[in-house]
Amino acid sequence: MYATQRLAQAAVSLHQHPLPAHVLHHAKRAVIDWYASLYPGLSVAPVPQLVDVLSEDLDRGSSWVGVGRSATAKAASLLNGTAAHAAEVDDSFREAMYHPGAATIAGALAAAHERHATGLQFLRAVVTGYEVSTRIGVAMGRPHYTHWHNTGTIGTFGAAASVGTLLQLDEAGMAHALATAATFAAGLQQAFRMDSMSKPLHAGRAAEAGLLAAQLAARGVTGSLDVLDGEAGLGAAMSEGVDWSQVASTLGQDFHITRLTFKNHIGCGHTFAAIDAAQELRQQHACRPDEIAEVHVATYKPALDIACYVQPTTLNEARFSLSYVVATALTHGSVRLAAYEADRVDHPETRALMQRTTVSVDPALDAAFPAQRAARVTLVMRDGTRLEHLQANRKGDPELPLSDQELNDKYLELASPVIGQAGAQALLTQLWHLEELAELPR
Repeated sequence: MYATQRLAQAAVSLHQHPLPAHVLHHAKRAVIDWYASLYPGLSVAPVPQLVDVLSEDLDRGSSWVGVGRSATAKAASLLNGTAAHAAEVDDSFREAMYHPGAATIAGALAAAHERHATGLQFLRAVVTGYEVSTRIGVAMGRPHYTHWHNTGTIGTFGAAASVGTLLQLDEAGMAHALATAATFAAGLQQAFRMDSMSKPLHAGRAAEAGLLAAQLAARGVTGSLDVLDGEAGLGAAMSEGVDWSQVASTLGQDFHITRLTFKNHIGCGHTFAAIDAAQELRQQHACRPDEIAEVHVATYKPALDIACYVQPTTLNEARFSLSYVVATALTHGSVRLAAYEADRVDHPETRALMQRTTVSVDPALDAAFPAQRAARVTLVMRDGTRLEHLQANRKGDPELPLSDQELNDKYLELASPVIGQAGAQALLTQLWHLEELAELPR
């Protein structure tokens, strides 16, 4: 069997048994976090521009977009997928170097609304999308992440598997959906190594492409079943030495969705261990920015490659500046939405501290990537004292997870300014009871 067939067989077999209660619970956590990411992203470029471009596909159709309008499933998946990634608040699966929620849930929600699926059907689809796509991401490994943005490439499979589940594809249909999805997989890291609005579109296009791949498979369109493991397939073209032999061996037994990372800060997740370390030093030693002579940040190489802006000049660059977010944590104590307001980005004390900050690769921390995302922050005080903290895991990682209450707080903080406190609380209540709902909220 080809890798697409093994994944399809395992995906379809998920529906032969009820999902364990703890898996459903984690699926609901993922959906709540997706909504927490969606709402603040609605006002972030390129989402408003995308709303204008998609105007002909809005206010018709049976799907829903976060701006509170009906839409075709295609437009809903593209727009919601883009918005859910735009504010840099969305979940990740560490070992796959991938934000699975943005595309997987956007595609599933669009199809679920169109098919009038129940909450439980939707949750099962979400689980399937996460389990299939994260395994492809793990198999593709770090070489794939050198040039490709996994949320755009691997996200296509998450959407295809989740939508294929809602369309009730059999094993053959699911395999063809995944095979077609592979030919749509795209998203270059270079797209966000210069100030650009392209990055969120990777997630939106992945949701739209996965939806299309599943819809086509449901109508008999076939793909090359060896497109993952063939000599000119995804593994050979976009990675190195990929071993597909065990890609589906634990699917349905070991649920990746139970080991997600939920962001506790806002911005590039590669900076979060350093932010945590800076906050810990600030709290433990009550140090003021003007008392700090030098800041040294040591972490793994992709953090420097992606959070690469040394002196950010735009709000978007600030989200991808390791020196900025660490200086902000030391100056203000938190890195949330306010960190990316113009007056905060240009704050004189923060800017001065950035001038005294260096970042470097720690070989040991780099070798542990992607299974571990660690950082060491060292402060050299003006009196000569050295303060150091190694943050082995980020707050929000499986080792230091956000509690349900912390997740609720995050969601309410981010959703309430957009849909109001009462609306946000009402939706949150529905999301915690999704498996009981005959239809999905809009």
